[in-house]
Amino acid sequence: AYDHFEKKSPKADENIRSIKQELQQAVDACIEAAGQEFGFAGQRSLLKAASFGKCFLEFFSPLKFVDTCKTLRVLNAVRHFEIGIPLTLQQYQQQGGQALVNRLVNRHQHLLAFRICQHLGLKADKVLVHWACAKVKTSADDAEVSTEIVRKLENVPGVSYASIATSAYKFGRPKLATMLLDYEPKAADQVPLLIHMKEDEVALAKAIDSGDTDLVYLVILHLQRTRPIKEFMRIIHDKKSAMDLLQQYCKQQDRALLRDIYTFFDQKHESANLYALDSYRAKSSEERERCLQMAMKDFAETKEYQFNAKVTEDQIKLLILQNELEAALPTEKFVNLPLGDTLYKLMMMGETKRATKIRGDFKVPDKRFWWIRIKALAEQRDWESLEKFSKEKKSPIGYEPFVDVCME
Repeated sequence: AYDHFEKKSPKADENIRSIKQELQQAVDACIEAAGQEFGFAGQRSLLKAASFGKCFLEFFSPLKFVDTCKTLRVLNAVRHFEIGIPLTLQQYQQQGGQALVNRLVNRHQHLLAFRICQHLGLKADKVLVHWACAKVKTSADDAEVSTEIVRKLENVPGVSYASIATSAYKFGRPKLATMLLDYEPKAADQVPLLIHMKEDEVALAKAIDSGDTDLVYLVILHLQRTRPIKEFMRIIHDKKSAMDLLQQYCKQQDRALLRDIYTFFDQKHESANLYALDSYRAKSSEERERCLQMAMKDFAETKEYQFNAKVTEDQIKLLILQNELEAALPTEKFVNLPLGDTLYKLMMMGETKRATKIRGDFKVPDKRFWWIRIKALAEQRDWESLEKFSKEKKSPIGYEPFVDVCME
């Protein structure tokens, strides 16, 4: 019928009418036959016949016809002698378009693979990445290769520049790899590769810019493991956010490194505070005294912290005194008690002379000493001594506290 139509013969209409009942099957058969045909001319003839026949059908879905045309375009492209993949329609339908694209990529037929992706509506990012990975292995200049890759990929979403940079680095082009990594949008992919490439300072800068604390810690701890302490400090000293995170980590995990940081940057007062805190974690009085001695030394070297040095010195004296008291009074515990509680305990034990001497050594104010003495006598219910104490001299805290403790 179509041949007669081409010749403008009226027999075309007669032939169509003669197969009117089987016209739907005839059109489908032409479409299927075109899919099986390898020659361009045969495909064209069968598809034209199908197109002619469907015009006489009242209800006909064009999807099968359109899909066959799209498929034949792909098959004809890969069957070309320069490509050399004589794929049949059944083989193509069984493996799918993506598998065919992968085969073309492995053959480095990137342009054809890219065009087939566009034709079939498939994602082309893997094709472009594979092309870029092959491109970095050419002998062209680093800047030229980088520019060409970025120009091709800049408008393609989801492209991993990190994988391309990895290929460049493995091929012995670290400069090109670094240039490509500048375009990697995911810091989680960018930073570990920079570390692997020994671009530690760049990795630290990228991690800080990303705002991801885990990545910053990753770089910091890598630097701490692999660099000498002086070089490590040099790298991070002007990066405030990295330094803050490092100090936060050290306070919980590595106090020795924290002390090295304070020493390196001559932060005597911070080092002294750390020694003071460590003194309370010490398991023995000797270790505590040593930590306090170091704290007092660091405080004393800073003009603004002379008061802290004096307070720390008093704490050392108190610790030594408490050790002496425990030696003289083996059944009692004094270490870790504040000065006021130490005086109170001595008074409760009847060691008033010792308490009075300690008061003088530590220059305890009269008001504080009188309060401690009054509470101790009242707790012992030694009313006679309390009355005698009230008459020794004029009370610096008045006489109302005497009444209060008696009523309690």
